[in-house]
Amino acid sequence: MANNQMDIKFPKSGVFFIIIAVIAIILISKSTITIGPGEGGVIFESLGDGIDTEKTYGEGFHIVAPWNRMIVRKVRQQSISDEMNVLSVNGLEVKVNGTIWYEPEFANLGKLIKTKGQDYERELLDPAINAAARSVVGRYTPEQLYSSKRDVIEQEILEEVQNVLKDQYLSVTRVLVEDVKLPSTIRIAIETKLKQEQESLEYEFRISKAKKEAERQKIDAEGKAIANKILSASLTDKILQEKGIDATLELSKSPNSKVIVIGSGKNGLPIILGNQ
Repeated sequence: MANNQMDIKFPKSGVFFIIIAVIAIILISKSTITIGPGEGGVIFESLGDGIDTEKTYGEGFHIVAPWNRMIVRKVRQQSISDEMNVLSVNGLEVKVNGTIWYEPEFANLGKLIKTKGQDYERELLDPAINAAARSVVGRYTPEQLYSSKRDVIEQEILEEVQNVLKDQYLSVTRVLVEDVKLPSTIRIAIETKLKQEQESLEYEFRISKAKKEAERQKIDAEGKAIANKILSASLTDKILQEKGIDATLELSKSPNSKVIVIGSGKNGLPIILGNQ
């Protein structure tokens, strides 16, 4: 039986073009990158000096040489939270829960990664926060930490962290101390003391209020006494008689039945005998 199958052969030029196309696709896929919102990128030159510290790439589509690599990191404001064990001024261990807001300096992202590595939060930020928290909290008593010094502590920690990270290409914008945890016995003692102080203040307020009310009543009574004294001195017999006559005339106009006896009352005032 004759073999009717035909050998199909591709031209050598066709195979070459297919290989070139595959290589081109691979190179293009490795040479393009899209940087997302709030991110920045720096080039790692594999055949050069490593991280290019002179340029930071912003959001959007970029083409890089296939032998280089784009390192992309977030450059918008970010936050991290942590719980730290620190000592107060009298050596008592307390736990401080806090959150810190930070952001890399966009223009210096390459310098930051080159000097501190890609994991710069762990290498740079965490030690700075812990050092600042220990330094600041160590200035205060447990009672101050628990009650009235929270906002002051936040500001002082922020200033300490900013000082440590100065010229390190990483900006810290805010520190929030969310909670200060004390041993239960210390916390109960502080709460009891604060409650007693509050009750004492309320008691002093009530006493002060009562004293002010008594003083007000005394002044009011003295004022009334002086007024009565002045009024009594001004009411002569003649004035009283005139007022009595005026009152008698007004009553005489009333429709009620009455008998008026002129000159029979005390001091010569009329006596009014009514039927009511």
